[in-house]
Amino acid sequence: MGYILGLKEIDEVLLHWKKDYVIYAPKLIPDGGACSDTDSIHYGEIQSIEEIVFDRKSDFSFKEILLPISETLFYFTEDSVMEPAAPEKQAIVFLRSCDLHAVKRLDTMYLHNGGEDPYYKRLRDRVKFILMGCEESYESCFCVDMETNRTEDYHASLDLSEEGVRIDNKNPDWDEVFASRCLEERDVIPNYVTETETRVNIPDNLSLDIMKSTMWNQYDSRCIGCGRCNFVCPTCTCFTMQDIFYTDNGKAGERRRVWASCMTDGFTDVAGGGSYRKNNGQRMRFKVLHKVYDYKKRNGIHMCVGCGRCDDVCPEYISFSHCINQLENGMKEVNEHEA
Repeated sequence: MGYILGLKEIDEVLLHWKKDYVIYAPKLIPDGGACSDTDSIHYGEIQSIEEIVFDRKSDFSFKEILLPISETLFYFTEDSVMEPAAPEKQAIVFLRSCDLHAVKRLDTMYLHNGGEDPYYKRLRDRVKFILMGCEESYESCFCVDMETNRTEDYHASLDLSEEGVRIDNKNPDWDEVFASRCLEERDVIPNYVTETETRVNIPDNLSLDIMKSTMWNQYDSRCIGCGRCNFVCPTCTCFTMQDIFYTDNGKAGERRRVWASCMTDGFTDVAGGGSYRKNNGQRMRFKVLHKVYDYKKRNGIHMCVGCGRCDDVCPEYISFSHCINQLENGMKEVNEHEA
């Protein structure tokens, strides 16, 4: 069902939801940018529709709501283990189509890649998603080529327009709260983009032979291995485990799951002093092929959703989309060398 509401009425809806939900959306963080006197768009709890940033892409994704940066899995003592309680409230998250597609990737990794991850599932089951329509793409977005510019997998959609706030509701439990406050009922189709300034081409003949290409060597010197691209990516899932022992009792503590990065030193260290992918070029190769080759071979869709955040955040101006577009010439190089 579609509804047209005013800003005042939407705030009334948010106030009604807050009884049962924590509401997250991209919001402005003044002076929160990486450089001095710059702002950041980050996901955080909001109280009003006016706090939501609709006209800029968020610098960080929604990911930390489902996958906390540091998450306590259990507490331990000498003779007991106890899991922390689940959050009391459910959550509502405002996000764009590309990020909703990213949720599907996370679900595949944590719920369908073998046994279910119980820590992810208990958060995931408590979340509802509201789609933020996109009137236009941003400079580094390439969602159309990744087929993530549209989605139907939302509980409701919300677009701002001159006539009011346009809502497409798919959750029957919310019909009453919208209908009792709406200015008009009508069919609503969420905004979506049909073209982007940035384009990518993944060659049809892409294979693991691309690992032999010299295209990866450039990243040995260009990439500094900071891992920022992984941390802003909505589909990166690498983590490490940390056991924290309390100083007042060295036999008690907690185990935490903490974000990690395949691009940083130490991630591939193994027992005995060995380490895989020591060079940054090798790490870049692993990341790119994971995003646009092997994940699709296993799951039928690319892992990358084309949000472009990795391009935006890289301090060395390395473009992931440009790297994808080098794959075709990389395959030609390999084939010519073997011919």
